This record gives sequence, structure tokens and C-alpha cells, in this order.
Amino acid sequence: MLPSSFSIIVVLLFSIPSLSSSSSSSSSSELDILLQSKLLLSDPTNSLSDWDPVVNPNFCNWTGVSCSPTNTITSLSLSSLSLSGPFPHPLCLLPSLSSLSLSFNSLNSSLPSSSLLPCTSLSILDLSQNLFVGPLPSSLSSLPSLTYLDLSANNFSGPIPPSFSLFPNLQVLSLVANLITGPLPSFLSNVSTLRQLNLSYNPFSPSPIPPSFSTLSHLQTLWLSGCSLVGHIPDSLGLLSNLQDLDFSTNNLTGSIPTSLSNLSSVVQIELYSNKLSGPIPQGFGKLSSLRRIDFSMNELSGSLPDDLFDAPLIESVLVYDNQLTGEIPRGVAAARSLTDLRLFDNRLSGSLPSDFGRSSPLVLVDLSDNRLSGAIPSGICDGGALEELLLLDNLFNGSLPEGLGRCRTLTRLRLANNEISGEVPGPLWGLPHVWLIELSGNSFSGVISPSISGAANLSKLVISGNRFDGNIPPEIGALSVLYEFSAANNRLTGNLPASLSNLAELGKLDLRNNSLSGELPKGLRSWQKLSELNLANNALTGPIPPELGDLPVLNYLDLSSNALTGYIPVQLQNLKLNKFNFSNNKLSGPLPPLFAGIAYRNSFMGNPGLCPDMPGLCASRQGRTLNRHGLIWLLRSMFMLAAGILILGVVWFYCKYRNFDSSSNLIVDKPKWALTSFHKLGFSEYEIFSCLDEDNVIGSGASGKVYKAVLSNGEVVAIKKLWGASKLASDVDDGFNAEVATLGKIRHKNIVKLWCCCTYEDCKLLVYEYMPNGSLGDLLHSTKGGMLDWPTRYKIILDAAEGLSYLHHDCVPSIVHRDVKSNNILLDAEFGAKVADFGVAKAVEMSGKTPKSMSVIAGSCGYIAPEYAYTLRVNEKSDVYSFGVVILELVTGKPPVDPEFGEKDLVKWVCSTLEQKGVDNVIDPKLDSCFKEEILKVLSVGILCASSLPINRPSMRRVVTMLLEVSPLSKPKVSKDGKMSPYYYEDASSDQESVVRS
Repeated sequence: MLPSSFSIIVVLLFSIPSLSSSSSSSSSSELDILLQSKLLLSDPTNSLSDWDPVVNPNFCNWTGVSCSPTNTITSLSLSSLSLSGPFPHPLCLLPSLSSLSLSFNSLNSSLPSSSLLPCTSLSILDLSQNLFVGPLPSSLSSLPSLTYLDLSANNFSGPIPPSFSLFPNLQVLSLVANLITGPLPSFLSNVSTLRQLNLSYNPFSPSPIPPSFSTLSHLQTLWLSGCSLVGHIPDSLGLLSNLQDLDFSTNNLTGSIPTSLSNLSSVVQIELYSNKLSGPIPQGFGKLSSLRRIDFSMNELSGSLPDDLFDAPLIESVLVYDNQLTGEIPRGVAAARSLTDLRLFDNRLSGSLPSDFGRSSPLVLVDLSDNRLSGAIPSGICDGGALEELLLLDNLFNGSLPEGLGRCRTLTRLRLANNEISGEVPGPLWGLPHVWLIELSGNSFSGVISPSISGAANLSKLVISGNRFDGNIPPEIGALSVLYEFSAANNRLTGNLPASLSNLAELGKLDLRNNSLSGELPKGLRSWQKLSELNLANNALTGPIPPELGDLPVLNYLDLSSNALTGYIPVQLQNLKLNKFNFSNNKLSGPLPPLFAGIAYRNSFMGNPGLCPDMPGLCASRQGRTLNRHGLIWLLRSMFMLAAGILILGVVWFYCKYRNFDSSSNLIVDKPKWALTSFHKLGFSEYEIFSCLDEDNVIGSGASGKVYKAVLSNGEVVAIKKLWGASKLASDVDDGFNAEVATLGKIRHKNIVKLWCCCTYEDCKLLVYEYMPNGSLGDLLHSTKGGMLDWPTRYKIILDAAEGLSYLHHDCVPSIVHRDVKSNNILLDAEFGAKVADFGVAKAVEMSGKTPKSMSVIAGSCGYIAPEYAYTLRVNEKSDVYSFGVVILELVTGKPPVDPEFGEKDLVKWVCSTLEQKGVDNVIDPKLDSCFKEEILKVLSVGILCASSLPINRPSMRRVVTMLLEVSPLSKPKVSKDGKMSPYYYEDASSDQESVVRS
């Protein structure tokens, strides 16, 4: 038998005459057309291997081919076959082809109008989820039979052509997630046959919703999310009596919600979230017999909730969080028999919940946090048997917890922090089998932690601080194999720390301060390999400090102060990289480990008399303290007596304070010669900054200079970057300093590191930043501490950094391109919040048309530089997007951007080749919990998209933020009953419910 490829060539050689005339005639056989189309496509997975007339002569049996009874091809479905190449235009010569689907492939050419003109019989054309570029083909409206057109999730650009108003029979038009610009066209209202109009997630220019859309009487879906819409919602849209899905979310719409929307008699869901809508929610939605979902969240709505809001018989989800609503929750909420999802958090609601709330409803998620609600938690809130999340934090709820919560075995998250709830926690609640978060802090709970807690096999966070719990910590707590945080500070706990605590191998935070715990610290603490914070302050603990604490690789916060600990300070503690530690007010004795025997650590050892003889100059004697007290009295008297000389006294004080300033810093403390520029209100002077430039305070050093940690007199901690002087490349220093000041001095964002001020003197330049306790992402991720970055933490870091870059690209005028996005330039605060830093090579990019600005030299770091930047020196925001994609791949794989393991490849190429050859399990960091695999895969797909070799295929950072928000385990891709899906992910979802990440 001849090889497959050879047989195709033989067939084509004998059919050259007919193929040569195929562009102008349909006389070619359908077999020839299929073979010619196959030659145009790249088929890396051999999905079309059976398209071989020698092996399989009957083409009606070939993959994706459907024929009529007369063996004429009527349909081609070639979806998800990993095909690439141009659009196979010969397929349009198939005379009876009515349906063509090439979706979920990698077709990557433009789509010339001429290539589609012969498709006169085509009724369904689905080219979604490919890589097509260029303008939308204007000839599509010339196809007389076309009823379904889906071009979603490509890279089509430019405006929607006016010819799109001429479709004679089109029912579905879907252009979601492209690069379409221009205003939202009103001429689409001329396509009177439309049933679905899906234009979401395109960078349209700001434009209003055309009121003429109300003439589309057959319309069932109007999906305009993320279309830069402005202005009011037209009242006339209430005339769309067949409309089932109305989605205007994530725009800039203003004004009130039209009362006319309550006339949409067929509507199933109305989504207006993330706009700037104001005023009250109108009455009338309760009469809509098909309504299942309302989402008006993240607006500026005011007034009270309508009395009839929950009267709609099928209502399942009511989401009106993050507004300014007042008044009480309507009593009718208790009678909503289909209600599963109620989210009204971040409002100003008051009053109590109906006592029978939950008894008639299959509640799954209830979030009423951040309101002013009071009264008792309804006793039957879990009677529906489906409740998974109950979040009522930051309210005024009182009374005791209902016993029924102890039987709520479906519960996964219980957050009741900062209320006025009292009494004992029902015993069975401690041991619910699926719960992973119990947060009861800031209440008045009493009683003991029940031994039944051993049944909570999935409990990851137990936060019960600020209550009145008493008794012992039960030894059964050691059975919680996935417990990450145990915070029980400010209670009345007594007894010894159970030895079983050492069994908690996943423990990351243990906070038991301000209790009455006694006895010694448990043995076997080496198992706490993920512990980063240990706070046992203000208890009655005795015995020595266990030396094995020094073996904990990621411990950076240690507070054992105000106990009765004895013995030596273990020298092993020098192994720790502690951001904060405190051993004060104990009974410790003996010499200090050499690393701690410095003036900077004095306050960490105060109140340990046995340490004083071995710390000359650090622990003052009683006589010294008396003399200091007399000196202070003298100073105060002198100040009152010499009120007129306060200015002189201040100068003397400054002189005394800084007379021993380290001359090695080459700083001349001459106030008139120093230039200080502040960008925020400062609580310190430049002279206090200079005194901290000591080698003992160095926390980092790089190509541009050294970074010092400075603890100021007001308790504030800052980071000081001292740029290299004239001995280094002075021009580079000046450029970096000027870029940093020009950039950070004028921008404010929670995910951009804050620049407090800058100081200059001759060739010495200082930049003073907010201090980030957890250092850089790169240092943490690629060190022995990488294990402390679990997936939720990594996801938070990715999202924070993306929002920071999105601000630079989209909200700054002109936009700012960072040019050196990398994991070492993403800094982490105490809560692992991420902030973008180091703007020494950043540029404000003025765009002229679409031509990116050219830079004189390459800026960036090896492994992060976009391919086109390296050889063209053309820089725009897409260069940062590529670098950010590399950072995402770092966080997913745990690997650096370049590594000997990759050979001649970088991380991007290694990920792509490993995915193809070995599968995804060989890419994901093995330290990550497999329970998050679904979310990790989604983030991985975002990273690969960002790191595309073609700039046009990379999304904008604003779009990256949107994609990442939809990845959250609490935020599923949005799918409606008609199959509408978020354009960013290929997998379908079974629920159309959407959640919001809440910390």
C-alpha cells in the first residue's frame, strides 16, 4: 500500500486540470476539494490521517465529513483538531455545504472577502477560538443562506463593516473577544432576524447603547459586556418581549436602571454589574415569571431593596453587592423557594433577617457581610440542605449560633467575624467534614474548642481570635492534616500546648498570643516546615526555647515575649531570616548569639535580666536607667525655661544625634546642600534616613545600587535605595533615578510600590520606598521558601501584579511601559500582596497611530524579553504582557525563566514543548496541591497566551485582569442556558452562577 501522503499527491497529479479551474468553477469533484484543502492545513496531530482516498475511498466516512443520502457533502465539523494555517478556501466550492465549523484550532491568517464568496449554500459558519487577524470580511453579508456566524475569540481588528447591516437571514452574530474598534454600530438594528447579538469583550470606542436595538423584536440574547459602553440604558429596551439574556456588565453606564426592564416578560437573567449606575432598583422584577438571576453588583445604587424583588417564582440568584443600599432586606426573601445565591455584601442594609429565612430555600451561598444587620442568625438557615458558604462578617448580629449549623454538613466556609454573637459554638459544628474555613473572630463566643474538631478533615483556617473561649486546646487538633492557620489570640485558653500540634505539617501561621497557656513548647517542631508566623506572646509558657525552631525554613515572624521562658537563646535561631522577632520580658539568660548582639536588636531582648551582664551597652543598668530618668527631667525643665531657645536646642539635638554618622557613606550632612523631594506627607526627615545607611541594614544589592532597611523613630519601616555614585555608570544612574522619580512620583495605585521621597546630593542619590517585608517574588519563589507559596497565594500575587500593570498601561496618560517586568521586580507585603517595583527603565509611551516607540537600547532581563523587542527595539505595552506571561509561567511551574535544565530553550519554549510531549502534569510545580489543578490550568493558559511570540495574539493587561478574575475557584466562567460562555476558556461549565473573590 502506498504511503498516505504519496497517495494524495498521486490523486492530485491526475486532477490538475480540474483543480486549476476550481477557483472559477464548481466542476471539481468534492474529493479533490477536500484533498486540496488538506494540503493548505498543518495537521500536527494527524487528525485528518483518514482523509486518504487509498486507505478510505468513501470521503463521507472521513473525519468531520457529513453527507446527504446522495453522497454530497453537506457539513464539515473540524473543531478541536489542532489545525493551523490559512482558511481552507477550497471548501467554499463544495456546492451543498451548509455547515462549516473550524472552531478551537489555530488557523492564523487573515480572512479575505473573496475566499468566502463561493459559500452560497452556507447556513452555519463557526470560526471561533482561532487566531485569525485583519478586518472582518465585508462579503459575509452576501451569503444569502447564512443564519449563524460565530467569529469569537480571534484577533479580528478594525470596525464592524457597514455591510453587516445587510444580512438577509442572520439569526446569531457572535464577535466576542476580538480587537474590534470604533463605536458600537447602531446599523446592526437593521438585521431584523437577529436572535443573538454577542459583541462582548472588544475595545470599542466609548459609545452609548443604540436605542434602535429595541426594534430587534426576535432578539433573545443581547450580550454587550466589556464594550466601553457609556451613557444611560435606553428605556426602549423594555420592548424586547422575547429577550432572555440581557448583559451590559463591565462597562461605564450611568444613570438609573430603567423601570421598563421589568417589562421583559421572557427574561431569564439581567446582568448590569460593574458599571456606574445610580438611583434605586425599580419595582416590578417580582412579576417576571422566567427570571432566575439578577446581578446589579458593583454600581452606585442607593435606596432600599424593592419589596417584590424576591417574588419572582424561579429566582435563584440575587447579587446586589458593593452598592449603597439602605433599609431592610424584604421579608419575602424567606419565601423564595428557588433561591440559592444571595449576595448583598458591602452595602448599608440594616434590620434583622426573617426568622424563617432558609427553611424554604435551597440556599448554597449567602454573603451579607459589611452591612449593619442585627438580630439572631435564623435557626433554619441550613434547612435546605445545600448551604456551602455563610458569610456574615462585619455586621451587628447577636444572640447565639443556631444548633442547626452543627448539622450543616455541606458547609465549606463559615465567616462570622466582627459581630456581637455570644454563647457556645455547637459541638458538631467544630467537626463538619467539608468545612475548610471557620472564622469567628471579634465576637463574644465562650466555651471550649470541642474535641469533635478532629472530624474537620478539610479544615485549613481556624480563626477564633478576640472571643472568650477557655479551657485547653484539645489534642485532637493534631488530626487536622491540612490546617494552615490557627489563630486564637485574645481568648482565655489555659493548659499546655498539646504535643499533637507538632503533627500539623501544613501549618503556616500559629497565633495564640494573649491567653493563659502554660507549660513548655512542644517537641518535634521540625515538622513545621511551612510555618511563617509563630506568635505566643503574653502567656505563661515556661522552659527553654526549642533549638529546632532554627530549622524552620520559612519562619519570618517569631514573638515569644511576655512569658516565663528560661535558658539560653539557641544559636540555631541565627539560621532564620526573621522580619520581626521578640523575646522580651521573659527569664532568659546567658550570651546572645553573635548575629543578635547588635544595638538594632535591643528591643527584642528587653526585660530579661539574665541577659544584661552579657550585653554591654545594650541592656542598661538600674543606675543608668535612674540617670537617664533624671536627665529627661532636666531636659524638660530646660525646655520650659529656655522656650525662646527651642530652635537652638533643636539644632544641638540634630548635631548630637548625627555626629557619629558613618563617614564611609560619603554623605555630607549639610542640610542646605541636600535636595529632598517628597511625594507623600512624611513623618521623618532626611537626616534620619542617612543614619540608617549602615552595612548591617543592607537587605539587597543589584546593578543600580544597594537597598537598606530602615526602622525610623516613629516606628515606620522604609526601604532606601542608594544608587551607585560616580564610580559606576553615572549616566545610567541618572537615567534610572530620573525614570523612577518621574514614574513613581506621579502615580498612585495599591499594586504599585509607593515612593515616599527622594534625596540628592552631588553624585549620591537616595530613593525611599515603603518597605515590603516578604521581599521579591523571585527571591521567595526560587529559594527554599518557595514551599510557603501555596496556590491561593500565587493566584493572589498574579492578580495583584496584573492589576498594577493594567493601571500603568490603561489608566496612565500617556501609558507607561515598565520594560523590566520580572519576578524580582514584584515585591510582597506582609500579607503577600504584590506590588510592581523598580521603574528605572520605565518609559511613558506616546503612541502615534499604531507605531510603537523605538528605544535606543534593550532593557529587560534574560528570559523575560519579548522576541520582537530584542531585534526591533520597538516597545509597547505588549512587551510587558510577554514578560508578565513569563512571570505567570514561573509561578505555575516553580522554575526560573532560564535554567540549565532547559538546554537552549527558555521557560516559555520549555513549557510549550513539555506540554506537547509529556503532558500538563510535568509542567505544574509539584509543590502545588492537586485540588487546585483546574484553576492552575486556566492560569497556565493565560500565561501561554500572554507569552505568545506574535504581539497581536497577546491580550491587553486589562483583558488579562478580567481573565484572571474568572479563574478564581469562587468565580466560574459565565454560561447561560443557550451555551454562552466566557470567551477566555475552552471548557464549558455546568453552572451559570458567578462568585466574587473575598479575602
